[in-house]
Amino acid sequence: MPVAVVDIGTNSTRLLIAEVDPATGSIEELLRRSLVTRLGDGVDARGSLSEEAIERVLHALAGYRTEIDAHACTANLAVLTSAVRDASNGAAFAARVHDEFGLDARVLTGDEEAQLTFRGAMSGRPAPEEPTVVIDIGGGSTEFIVGVRNEISFHTSLHAGVVRMSERHIHSDPPEAQELQELAVDARATYLDGLSPDVRAPVHRGIAVAGTATSAASIEQELDPYDPAKVHGYPLLLATVEMLLARLADMDEEERREVTGLDPNRAPTIVAGMILLEEAIGAFALDEVDVAAHETRLRKIREVIADRQRYIEIS
Repeated sequence: MPVAVVDIGTNSTRLLIAEVDPATGSIEELLRRSLVTRLGDGVDARGSLSEEAIERVLHALAGYRTEIDAHACTANLAVLTSAVRDASNGAAFAARVHDEFGLDARVLTGDEEAQLTFRGAMSGRPAPEEPTVVIDIGGGSTEFIVGVRNEISFHTSLHAGVVRMSERHIHSDPPEAQELQELAVDARATYLDGLSPDVRAPVHRGIAVAGTATSAASIEQELDPYDPAKVHGYPLLLATVEMLLARLADMDEEERREVTGLDPNRAPTIVAGMILLEEAIGAFALDEVDVAAHETRLRKIREVIADRQRYIEIS
């Protein structure tokens, strides 16, 4: 039976339609879509979702609803993350998603999102035999998940994302050195406050997922068009992130939109993303991380479908 899941994040809205076997739980992907909708624009300052951002997401959902209907999906779920959790009108927005588009809208807690991220990042990989951190830099938050084999020993969701930090610190184009420094100090303090030394010390391997990390690997390889096969598993050095940060921060937004390997829609927030990635890698004293591509966020959505007894009901 075909099942649809929409992931409404702080920066992007994604759709996965998959054929699910109720007997075995096996999942066959049928269709995927992704749009940068920037739902989290202004949430950090206002504390609420803006009407403009809401309309961008609703426009995307209207198109997704057409796809869902065309596939005659029997269960439809929307998972909503950081921006909706933090916004004063987040519950009202989730209700609107349910009422207008017939989606079973569920706001994930930070803990749920972190656990799904780890399971998604490890999908298709050998279970790690040493403590490994998965780093997921989103629009409104960063998730850190530490685990060995398939067991999670620690997870947290910290309020440092590319949209949130861009709005908080970057007010010039190109950004000024003082703005970059203040953003880095803020990110470092947020990370270290949420990651105690006993959590960080045992970790000697890292996996970075989501748009900032995949963009860094794509830019470094000058991929045009983007090729997930060349990004997945790419060893991203801390020194490379530092180099890319210096390069991108020296450009204005229009120049960044022309950078080979970078989705133009990520140009407004990629500088903050590189700082967050640099600070995240540095927090664990790592020299590099592996990049997980193949739409790891969609792998996370697969886990939502697979765990259908908890998240959705398939009769």
